[in-house]
Amino acid sequence: MLTITQALFDQIVAHARQDHPDEACGVVAGPEGADRPERFVPMLNAARSPTFYEFDSGDLLKLYRELDDRDEDPVVIYHSHTATEAYPSRTDIAYANEPGAHYVLVSTADSDDAGPFQFRSYRIVDGVVTEEEIKVVEAY
Repeated sequence: MLTITQALFDQIVAHARQDHPDEACGVVAGPEGADRPERFVPMLNAARSPTFYEFDSGDLLKLYRELDDRDEDPVVIYHSHTATEAYPSRTDIAYANEPGAHYVLVSTADSDDAGPFQFRSYRIVDGVVTEEEIKVVEAY
């Protein structure tokens, strides 16, 4: 299960809406080994595409050095889908290389009449996708 604060949930959704029609992407870092997302790190979609996201390689290197210096893990790796449901694509699955991370997808397309967006979380390990429950809390 992903437990996330309302503030972080809102920041991820706002980033997805802000970058629409391109896919938004980013990370929420947390204390090493704690599985607790705390620090919102929006990233630039270097692909600037409505159907694909790619972290800028320089930004990604900087992020991982920062995570290492701060004793943090990438607890949540998020991106948006602008025209499809919030479910990992084949490309998303192929690029998922953090087995301990929660992969959050936000759809800014109203594809299911459930409102203007979907917010879903997955574990992706060795190509296997498992959706997980999300618990939004005011604080930890």
